[in-house]
Amino acid sequence: MAEPILPPRAKLFIGILTTSEEFLSPAEKALEKKFGEIDFRTMKIPFTNTDYYSAIGKNLFRTFLSFRKLIKREDIAGIKLYSNRLEKKISGKEKRRINIDPGYLTLSNVYLASCKEFFHRAYLQKGIYLENEYRYVAKRYQPWEWTYPDYRMQEYYDFFHNVRKIYARQLKGK
Repeated sequence: MAEPILPPRAKLFIGILTTSEEFLSPAEKALEKKFGEIDFRTMKIPFTNTDYYSAIGKNLFRTFLSFRKLIKREDIAGIKLYSNRLEKKISGKEKRRINIDPGYLTLSNVYLASCKEFFHRAYLQKGIYLENEYRYVAKRYQPWEWTYPDYRMQEYYDFFHNVRKIYARQLKGK
């Protein structure tokens, strides 16, 4: 009989999709206050792969953040619930102005939290599911057939590979 082994803590990342610094800046500040120091940030990456988020506005961009403090993997459900509340707070009574998507990275996978059930997502708790976006094979993250189109962009791969290097150093205690 195998004994349960707790995995190492994971690297929290958050993707923020919006149209303006007006919404990005308060989101970053609130996330940093809640989760601690941001240790890696992307530039604004144009988001043009789908019209799914057109209600947020035109000229969408995504910014990815990763956080120095590592998380327990089971905490991702609560983090997703927090990010949903933050979206509503920043948007105010207006229409939705921002999308905040948390996930975590390990040496072997990248996971994204979701509120939507689908065949490839595992249920966690409180209406939150977990989707595996990438697996690490042949020294690189590789997408699955269900991986979102924007997550197949080179800028995204670059972000996750850079964050994986930071995470590997953290696990080694350097």
